[in-house]
Amino acid sequence: MKWKDIAIIIFGSFLFAIAVNVFVIPNDLGEGGVTGITIILYYLFYWAPGIVNFTINAFLLAIGYRFLDKLTCIYTIIAVLFNSLFLHFTESWQIESDEVVINAVFGGILAGVGIGMILKVGGTTAGTTILARIANKYLDWNVSFSLLFFDLIVAFSSYFIIGAEKLMITIVMLYIATKVMEFIIEGLNPKKAVMIVSAKQSDIAERVNEEMDRGVTVMYGRGFYTQNAKEILYIVISKQEMVVLKRIVKDVDDQAFITIHDVRDVFGKGFLELSK
Repeated sequence: MKWKDIAIIIFGSFLFAIAVNVFVIPNDLGEGGVTGITIILYYLFYWAPGIVNFTINAFLLAIGYRFLDKLTCIYTIIAVLFNSLFLHFTESWQIESDEVVINAVFGGILAGVGIGMILKVGGTTAGTTILARIANKYLDWNVSFSLLFFDLIVAFSSYFIIGAEKLMITIVMLYIATKVMEFIIEGLNPKKAVMIVSAKQSDIAERVNEEMDRGVTVMYGRGFYTQNAKEILYIVISKQEMVVLKRIVKDVDDQAFITIHDVRDVFGKGFLELSK
């Protein structure tokens, strides 16, 4: 457990609470997950969001804690506690704005940043986030996609309370929150995995090492038609480095065969530290 991670979780919980109390509830919008249920109950019975959020999440956490490792469970408890506290303390906060769409955009941004920060350090906000992490672990679903899936189920149930127009705006807000959360979790710098088949693979690998300071992995294959053994270069680089790599390959062997793949996460030396 790191104090830096806890500080990030607390700040993320604060941003999420602001999104709900300042941008969502005043504009009669919905939300996903447990927060969405909390908002529905607030619209119907005026029950305090902070208390309801804590009660429901505590119940779900008690059921689903076995699906989380010890550290994630601790971080989730902290996130639920502070999220509920901030929902209570920021309940009266307001902002002067009558533009529902603009409020939905900023609500989505703040919610995405807040939840993204919590997930990035290994925590969850319980509720549907637990379901999302279970889906990620056992079904290999993307966490942000899983959250959107479960959140939409709750959001659509709010149709009978907020109406069709506000529901559509809510869906837009949830989509924005999902993309922002994805950005926070995965970062700004997408990577590319490149495979190169060339008769001059040694020259290409040497120039990549020297000019780009990137490692090169050599894999061995065989051409089906010719039955000749081939060496295949495997290189992981940033999107911005693609121009340099293409120039090197073209200079060395303009007949080389290249395939390029998008890579979501890269951990290890020269990239991100493998932590959570």
